[in-house]
Amino acid sequence: MSRIIMCIIVLFFSSAVLAKPQQFYVGVLANWGHQQAVERWTPMMEYLNKHVPSAQFHVYPGDFEALNLAMELGQIQFIITNPGQYLYLSNQYPLSWLATMRSKRHHGTTSAIGSAIIVKADSDYRTLYDLKGKVVAASDPHALGGYQATVGLMHRLGMDPVNYFGQVKFLGFPLDPLLYQVRDGNVDAAITPLCTLEDMVDRGVLNRAEFRVLNPSRPEDIECQCSTNLYPNWSFAAIESVSSELSKEISQALMDLPVDDPAAVTAQLMGWTSPISQLAVIQLFNELDVASPDSSRWEIVKNWLDDNRHWGILSIFIFLVATVYHLWIEYRFHQKSESLIATERQLKQQAIALERLQSASIIGEIGAGLAHEINQPIAAITSYSEGGIMRLQGKTEADVDACIKLLEKIHNQSTRAGEVVHRIRGLLKRREAVMLDVNILTLVEESLALLRLELARRDIQVSTQIKGEPFFISADRVGLLQVLINLIKNSLDAIADSPNASTGKIQIELDFKEYQVNILIKDNGPGLAIGAETLMATFYTTKEDGLGLGLAICNEVMNEHEGRFTLSNRSDNEAGCIASLSLKKRGSEQAIQ
Repeated sequence: MSRIIMCIIVLFFSSAVLAKPQQFYVGVLANWGHQQAVERWTPMMEYLNKHVPSAQFHVYPGDFEALNLAMELGQIQFIITNPGQYLYLSNQYPLSWLATMRSKRHHGTTSAIGSAIIVKADSDYRTLYDLKGKVVAASDPHALGGYQATVGLMHRLGMDPVNYFGQVKFLGFPLDPLLYQVRDGNVDAAITPLCTLEDMVDRGVLNRAEFRVLNPSRPEDIECQCSTNLYPNWSFAAIESVSSELSKEISQALMDLPVDDPAAVTAQLMGWTSPISQLAVIQLFNELDVASPDSSRWEIVKNWLDDNRHWGILSIFIFLVATVYHLWIEYRFHQKSESLIATERQLKQQAIALERLQSASIIGEIGAGLAHEINQPIAAITSYSEGGIMRLQGKTEADVDACIKLLEKIHNQSTRAGEVVHRIRGLLKRREAVMLDVNILTLVEESLALLRLELARRDIQVSTQIKGEPFFISADRVGLLQVLINLIKNSLDAIADSPNASTGKIQIELDFKEYQVNILIKDNGPGLAIGAETLMATFYTTKEDGLGLGLAICNEVMNEHEGRFTLSNRSDNEAGCIASLSLKKRGSEQAIQ
């Protein structure tokens, strides 16, 4: 049953994913700016979303260059533009027209793209011939309903468009600045798409009486004056990757668009019709000898470099400076690498020597305790051996059992002396940490045993308190013993420097938790006069004959054990210091709390 339910859930989510509509982007030529293009064509996208439920359409506004780049990068799958750009793109990508727009303004005509050459009404320019050597403005060199239609007219009139005007300023989109430049006298004329002047007058941004159209004509059903021939209207095209089924659905939806639908009203059209012939545009392009896509791209790059020459020079200069700086840095790095490696080796050797020196210093400090420990088993061996000799000399027959017991005692004491010697040698020996099962209680007892003579000499009382159920830990026995001896010896020295030297006390508390053991070493010395971090720093010491390595090594050993080591003053209204050690239980993966 659980498998059946799981299969149903998988099928449900799979069907939900499969049912999610595909996302498509429709490139739209933004003659009047991106915002206006989005507002104009968004209702059309919503109309398509409703009638083609398997797809989701979004507006992608842009000028000629932006739409060309978006098509090249695969960012758009459809495009609504004029035939000029369509033919330009079709030389690079397989495109297919789905429908041609019927212009609402011109009674549904499908040929509504042309140019109007506009000058100031009070100027002396009456024909296109009067603009020879003058400054004109246009939107884009690839704009069919603008510059290209005008160039076609000039070819038919026998003019050379390349050298005819004194200067052509391409201002891009939106179109408003073209006529503002004429109004302000910055250019002599503006080459605009059909109805640009009328649209700006309707919006109240221009006075119609201030402008005049050169070579004016008004073809049948066309509401605006134009200066050139008219060409096919904008069309809706799809790229090759769009399936034929989806193209059919989109074409049918466009053909079925009612004239009064909000999508048609906002887009300013009277619906769509089947794609019409582009022969007139092809003939125009043949006249213009439109450059191939590769040369056009080169022209774009060349024009950009010409317009931004100073930035190009600055970029090259920065690149050269950065390259030289990089090479210089690399040279310096290689120059210093050998010395850095040698220095690192030297520092490692010094660190090893310092650690050995610290170990020797600790052994020197506990020398008296070592002598005491060795003297005890030696004295016992001497006493037992003398007693055995006397027994053997005082009897005619040897007491075998008594001799065996004496020899066993002598053996135990010699073994004890050997263990003391090996323990001290382990402290002096430099080696990698070997983690073994260790009884921390035994280590504490051994630490106190090594310092017993010093504790007795200074009359310091040591008390040990155990909480919880003891357990083994995984530790480097010699390293951890070195830490305990160092901390207890620090407490001895601190008590000696305090007013409480005559009543010195050291408390060792072992608190066994579930996953860790906490060891507290408390004394009644003067406490810490400076911060614990400073005291733990390498080579920092408060002792006249100290090396400043003890606490640093303690901290390093605890880090090797993934433990925690802290120093602080006592908080129980008594003077003194608390050294706290926290170690994991054997086999525990829990972090120290």
